[in-house]
Amino acid sequence: MKANELRDMTDVELNKKLKDLKAELFNLRFQHAINQLDNPIRIDTVKKDIARVMTVMAENNAKNA
Repeated sequence: MKANELRDMTDVELNKKLKDLKAELFNLRFQHAINQLDNPIRIDTVKKDIARVMTVMAENNAKNA
């Protein structure tokens, strides 16, 4: 996920994306705990995507303030 793609999204879409990514991270951590995770690098990727979404949301809040 690129930051430019995220900047084109609305606040509602960003909140939904953040919620989906957090749910995916939870599932990945659960799979990792029971040794069923095929690609552990995916955890880092999802964490970075969450950070990107939160950064774009902060930028939007700063613009509106």
